[in-house]
Amino acid sequence: QVQLVESGGGLVQAGGSLRLSCAVSGRTDSQSAMGWFRQAPRKEREFVAAISWSAGTTYYADFVKGRFTISRDNAKNTVYLQMNSLKPEDTAVYYCAAAPKMGWRAVQYNYWGQGTQVTVSS
Repeated sequence: QVQLVESGGGLVQAGGSLRLSCAVSGRTDSQSAMGWFRQAPRKEREFVAAISWSAGTTYYADFVKGRFTISRDNAKNTVYLQMNSLKPEDTAVYYCAAAPKMGWRAVQYNYWGQGTQVTVSS
């Protein structure tokens, strides 16, 4: 089993920044990639970014390129999502997830955190 715990969400004004963290524990050997997804009210869960543990290869959704940065600290088993230039449409619950390999589809991810709320006011 793999446990994921997100933190760092909150309320921020448009144009502001937040950094989300995802602490990973448990049997992580088979999970080579981590992803961030988000889900806004009445919308489907959507991919935000992904990173591989070993090489640090990253992959982003088009709507966050240049604003969000995903990173990882292998020693701390923690993945981060730095979010800059936030917009009201970024308001959502953000989830981190673990997968056997890099991907952008939610079905590829085996383990999920409980989510952290990000609210961007205009």
